[in-house]
Amino acid sequence: MGNRSCQQKKIKLAKATKQTRWAPVWVVLKKMGKGKKVHPSAVTHVKRHWRRTKLKIKPRRQSKRHLG
Repeated sequence: MGNRSCQQKKIKLAKATKQTRWAPVWVVLKKMGKGKKVHPSAVTHVKRHWRRTKLKIKPRRQSKRHLG
């Protein structure tokens, strides 16, 4: 894996991390109400688990060098 494709993979991983961040406590209070005890991950846009769901990031397509 070349340097450029590694950078692209890191960018995609960073974007996915932003989507799966846990919500702050006040968002849970605002959405669910004061009496509810809900985990902050219930409010996130994309649910992801290290074992259950993978990101399926493909390596970046590179031009064939021998064709010019």
